[in-house]
Amino acid sequence: MKDPKRSRHRARSTPVITLVFALSLMASAPALAGEGRAGGKLMLTNGVSTIEGSSGGGISTWALIAGNETADGIGGSAHVSVIALPDFRWTSYGGAIGIEDRLELSYARQNLDTRAVGATLGIGRNYTLNQDVFGAKVRVAGDAVYGSAWLPQVAVGLQYKHNLDAPITAAVGARHASGVDFYAAATKLLLRRSILLGATARYTKANQNGLLGFGGDQGRNRSLQVEGTVGYQVSRRFVVGTEYRSKPDNLGFAREDDWKTAYAAYAIGRNLTATAAYVDLGSIATADRQRGGFLSLQAAF
Repeated sequence: MKDPKRSRHRARSTPVITLVFALSLMASAPALAGEGRAGGKLMLTNGVSTIEGSSGGGISTWALIAGNETADGIGGSAHVSVIALPDFRWTSYGGAIGIEDRLELSYARQNLDTRAVGATLGIGRNYTLNQDVFGAKVRVAGDAVYGSAWLPQVAVGLQYKHNLDAPITAAVGARHASGVDFYAAATKLLLRRSILLGATARYTKANQNGLLGFGGDQGRNRSLQVEGTVGYQVSRRFVVGTEYRSKPDNLGFAREDDWKTAYAAYAIGRNLTATAAYVDLGSIATADRQRGGFLSLQAAF
């Protein structure tokens, strides 16, 4: 089993490095874009970075493609996110590439600092669980902003999740340390009403998003879960809304609840977006009422 101190140091230092990278990306975006690759999307219509690195909201994946590029360009984004909960500290950092507003490739590293709960579970106080998430998404129909007023943008995708703490996932009853989520998402911005709507169907067996492994004694196969969002565009720079994400409940030792958020996203500029949210993640690894704050910074070109 890996040294908890070493794991803790890695989880706390790398988001700072990625934040510096994200700010550098924002500053160099015009040069990176170049002639014929400059971003042309309306502000906020590329979404923000989810906890899994894909384009969407904070906890729900949308059909939008990362980056500011349009149909003839290449774009990208980088993010760093933090969730502060009563008994845990969650962080994520990573990036995504958007190609011709059609294909998205993404990566995120997730870290969950177990704090005092780690001691209760016998893995050590402040032990940090780590996971890599690799994603691919393809837009298959529609447009979230233009075209038909009611036909949404539709995308399909997958996320390969590789947990770096296999001995611990096995100890809590998970059947696997790695797994693949499959999903289909539909997203539409009703411009005349300034309303954003999104729905996603996810086929998964991830426990706490995969940080506690995949499958378990109460469910070994994938199950169909849903994600949804409703947003209101206060201005072209500012969006407020709410999200919901249902979760499987595969582990007998600890209940897993559905997730809910109330969020606000503000475009500081065309290349930088800040997102803040109140999150209710329910019970995590025997610790109930995990409610707190989410903060994310995304740089995009």
